[in-house]
Amino acid sequence: MKKLTRHKFAFVITLLFTLLLLGSTGYLIYNISLLKDIENFLRLIAVIALVIIALLLIILGIRFLRKYKRVKLIVTIIIMLIFIGLEGFIGYNISKVYGSIKKVSDNSDYTTYSASLVTLKDNKADSLEDIDDAKLGVLEDETSIEGSIIPKEVIKKKNLTNETETFDSYISMIDSLKSEEIDYIFLPTNYSIMFGSMEGYEDLKDTTKIIYTQTKKVKKEKEETASTKPITEPFTVLLMGVDSETEGIGNSSFNGDSLMVITFNPKTLSTTILSIPRDSYVPIACFNNQKKNKITHAAWKGEECMQKTIENFLDIDIDYYVKINFKGVVGLVDTLGGVEVDVPYNLCEQNSNREWGANTVYIEKGKQTLNGEQALAFARNRHPNPSMCSAKWTNYTSNDFIRGQHQQEVVMALLNKFKSIKDLNTVYDLLDTISNNMNTNMSTEQILSLYNVFKDIAAKASKNSDMADLLGMQRLYLNGYDQRIYDYGGTNLSLYNYVLYDDSIKAVSNAMKENLELKKTKAIKKFSFNINTPYEEIVIGKDETSKTSLVLVPSFVGKSLSYVNSFCGANGIKVNVNGSGTGTVIAQSVPSGANVEDVSSITITLSGGSTETSKSTNNQTNKNTTTTDQTSDKTDNTDKENSDSEKEKECINNGGTWSNGTCTPKTPEDDAKE
Repeated sequence: MKKLTRHKFAFVITLLFTLLLLGSTGYLIYNISLLKDIENFLRLIAVIALVIIALLLIILGIRFLRKYKRVKLIVTIIIMLIFIGLEGFIGYNISKVYGSIKKVSDNSDYTTYSASLVTLKDNKADSLEDIDDAKLGVLEDETSIEGSIIPKEVIKKKNLTNETETFDSYISMIDSLKSEEIDYIFLPTNYSIMFGSMEGYEDLKDTTKIIYTQTKKVKKEKEETASTKPITEPFTVLLMGVDSETEGIGNSSFNGDSLMVITFNPKTLSTTILSIPRDSYVPIACFNNQKKNKITHAAWKGEECMQKTIENFLDIDIDYYVKINFKGVVGLVDTLGGVEVDVPYNLCEQNSNREWGANTVYIEKGKQTLNGEQALAFARNRHPNPSMCSAKWTNYTSNDFIRGQHQQEVVMALLNKFKSIKDLNTVYDLLDTISNNMNTNMSTEQILSLYNVFKDIAAKASKNSDMADLLGMQRLYLNGYDQRIYDYGGTNLSLYNYVLYDDSIKAVSNAMKENLELKKTKAIKKFSFNINTPYEEIVIGKDETSKTSLVLVPSFVGKSLSYVNSFCGANGIKVNVNGSGTGTVIAQSVPSGANVEDVSSITITLSGGSTETSKSTNNQTNKNTTTTDQTSDKTDNTDKENSDSEKEKECINNGGTWSNGTCTPKTPEDDAKE
């Protein structure tokens, strides 16, 4: 020991660098251990090599210090310093990558909800102190966190003595605010995004303002949607677009406008991709009795509701979901230097802040490299905007399907860019953008294990290879028909919906199950082609046209009671007759266009009597019991009513509106509406 300490300065320096070396080696080995299932053999060799080199340097340092071979000791310490710096650099980079990936992984035990007190923009009130004794609108549903629970907490916390008025839906609350029947209402903070795309509510952002906001963290129930399936097995991913006026996934609201389901088989590197139209009319898992509605409305209840809804109607399990903030797409594309896309027509669209005017994004037709704003506009565009742009930018036809195809093209263009990244700074910029604007229920270890999948893809990829070809991309398509349906007991609005064909859903579901190895793939035994005819890719689900048994409540106005009883009896609806009239129907409690599945009873008013009394008739017992006038009416009009009934059903199924024996056909403008 005396030999080691006789040169005190050399001893202190050697001891210091020995400790630093041990620390840096331990730090690097720890970070290497985080990379589970990534090159396990190489990681083991690296750890062994690090330990051997560190021990060798320490032994040499002690030996040269004991014999005090000054030059050799200095060289050894310099090598130690270089090795410490190298280990620190590698360890830091691994730690940074792991931290970014961990941030993307949704391991939080809490979900944050936010509710705001909203009023009209011209109201002079700017805070809770300004609302005086005005009534406050809250949601009737006491289980709603944003519509009832948070508002009640605000009232209690702020000692508000204001009277509250309950509403059966957010829409009825907003209607009352717009008509100035109530001055203040509690809504989810992202209300302008949730309802701003609905017909008649596009101006919410411009006509209302928030005067108070409160958030609430709610502990999640036991996670049942996260999969423990290894990435080496076929899996399903749900991509969900979320919307925000600011960057960051934490400030974004999932709006259900952009939905993509991807199945991937890592064994065969085959992929199916399906864009789900936002207006698809399906059973919503978290609505009472799984009431059918447009799928975008499932987003009002959060990503778990959306995930379960899709699982139910496609009959598959969603293993993972990924939420992506639309504004993050702008940064992602710009970081990669743009993406190459073949734009089919000139178009214009809002920018990422949903602004027009000087901020309008214009994209010309042709194959080109799009920047972030252009790529987002291309992926968002659903229909022309003639009221915002000149004819040069609006001379095309588009819809939700075309938008889905555009979104798929942007995703593939991004993947093509990813495989060419070589700059470390670009990797860091991408990690920063992704970690701030993306969230998933995949564990950090599951995300890391994707390395092996990308390694297989990279091994097969060439410089000019296309990712769609490498992944054996099969596009799927949900076919259906347009139908306006009255959202009875929900928004109480007549909404545009896209009713999916049963056979189309089945074909899409089967294709996914085959790729997931849940169903045996049918081998194609015959294949014919014509050299003079260009090959067209078969899109599964696109040509299926079997109709669903959707029955809508007709307009009973002008019809007899016997007609009402006949229709309602066949569909299990109880009929209540209001008043003492014995003529034809002059009013009905359930508007025409409502799905009969949502209606248990209906009240009608007949002409020719007072409304001071009311009576009820049961379809099963009163089917053959009518007044003399009603019987006579039935005898005289049976043939006409049967004819009208068939015409009415045909009219409604084709998207038209039936009233007083006349069909008003669906117009092209209806397709552009919600």
